[in-house]
Amino acid sequence: MEGLFTLENLFTLGMLVILQAVLGFDNLLYISLESKRVRLDQQSSLRRWGIGLAVALRLVLLLLLLKVLSLFQDTLFSINMEGLITGAFNLHGIVVFVGGIFILYTAIKEISHMMLLEAGDHMERKPSSYTYVLTSVIIMNAVFSFDSMLSAMALTDNYVIMATAILVGGILMIWLADHVTEFLKKNRMYEVVGLFILFLVGVMLLSEGSHVSHLTLFGHAVTPMSKSTFYLVIFVMITIDIVQSRYQKKLIAQAEKQGLVD
Repeated sequence: MEGLFTLENLFTLGMLVILQAVLGFDNLLYISLESKRVRLDQQSSLRRWGIGLAVALRLVLLLLLLKVLSLFQDTLFSINMEGLITGAFNLHGIVVFVGGIFILYTAIKEISHMMLLEAGDHMERKPSSYTYVLTSVIIMNAVFSFDSMLSAMALTDNYVIMATAILVGGILMIWLADHVTEFLKKNRMYEVVGLFILFLVGVMLLSEGSHVSHLTLFGHAVTPMSKSTFYLVIFVMITIDIVQSRYQKKLIAQAEKQGLVD
């Protein structure tokens, strides 16, 4: 343990905690939205257990990554259809790619359900199995964690520091999970924004998986969506939603004042 608590290691730990918090935003949003699929009395428990078990899985995955990183980067199979599609797929790329597809499917399914929703229908929606949703949360948390773990490994090779950052990030997520869910319940309009952010996360994972797999379509390489672009788009989406909401409230208030609305 000697030399572990050096200024350099403490600075790295702080950077990793911030990294876990930033990269964990989309994960937290996914967990909050997914928890609504189970009974109301099970939702808080699912969020806590989902994050807790996912953190434990992250620690195991991190240890495996440090030991067998080359296995995740070795090419498993290739596609070579010149002018149409080419790529060299490894385990890392496949996991991220499949995760992106699953996130897109989840977002599209929830958006479609919302589009077909009539007044009161959300109250009658049949809850999903607790075990099924919990398993989905843990698996997707593992997919989300690849990005943060690989980024952490680029900053340090000290397992204790990385594991500490993951534990701190997990504790923060457990603390924030109920708050995020309550905010979405009280501000249902942001639930729509949340689903489209989730859709954007799926697109980002697909682009990242394609990039890792050196995928080209019709002779053009698929480039990953940068984190700065991702957060800029989120900022624009939320800003537009806030401005539109306030403008709509002003229009309604003005109409009520003029006696046009009962």
